[in-house]
Amino acid sequence: MSHDPADHGHAHHDGAWKHDGVRVIPGNQLDTNTAQTPGMNRAAAINFARVGAQKLWAGTVTIHANAKTGAHHHGHLESVIYVVRGRARMRWGEHLEYTAEAGPGDFIYVPPYVPHQEINASETEALECVLCRSDGEAVAINLDIEPVEKPESVLWVDPTHPQGGI
Repeated sequence: MSHDPADHGHAHHDGAWKHDGVRVIPGNQLDTNTAQTPGMNRAAAINFARVGAQKLWAGTVTIHANAKTGAHHHGHLESVIYVVRGRARMRWGEHLEYTAEAGPGDFIYVPPYVPHQEINASETEALECVLCRSDGEAVAINLDIEPVEKPESVLWVDPTHPQGGI
């Protein structure tokens, strides 16, 4: 059995993969020149401009202690947020009427076009997250929404929390 890359449907690159293959982006070299939402700092690690990514955007988000973002959505993009440190409170809906919280190790999924707001639920600790989106472009549409005063709490319901978890 041959180990020629061409046998696997890939043209042999004659060393081009050395620079066009796997890329490591050091954490201290992220790009803050990306779509921003008031109240948070986004920094791009993986996007088209930096590594040629066609279908992904990945980076970090920091929300300062006791801060929150404005309401926004990300157009047709899907987003996944992984909480590294701190406590995230998400609000979403036409009037930000729903809320749920997530802590370190939790993943948050935000579907396309859903109006949402990220809130740092801690008054003293920064909220640090890793963010991935389903396209190489950075889309953030800031919205002017009058939020409801008392959002409805929505428990996470999944196989490990069939009654819902906070």
